Amino acid sequence: QVQFVESGGGLVQAGGSLRLSCAASGSIFSINIMSWYRQAPGKQRDLVAIITSGGSTNYADSVKGRFTISRDNVKNMVYLQMNSLKPEDTAVYYCHAAVKVTTTRLWGDYWGQGTQVTVSS
Repeated sequence: QVQFVESGGGLVQAGGSLRLSCAASGSIFSINIMSWYRQAPGKQRDLVAIITSGGSTNYADSVKGRFTISRDNVKNMVYLQMNSLKPEDTAVYYCHAAVKVTTTRLWGDYWGQGTQVTVSS
């Protein structure tokens, strides 16, 4: 009923930039918190950045000052602008959101399929 699709990943050299996008579609009544997570090989999935419906943001210490999360509430999209990328940023990046489904009016957690970001040194 609800789908999230990420795009914008790829291969970039250290110091470069990428912009990730995540589009939500389906039976969406409203979206509360939206966020980006990442998972490197052999490691757990970690929170990178979070944004509320009102636009308040918070970041993992490792990306503060380099990454910026934003959202478009009309288009149901969330973005992650990543600057000054480092090899340790290499991971699969996932978008996540708390969504109230139109048909059931119930809240649920939804994830995208992930997009690979690889930063070469």
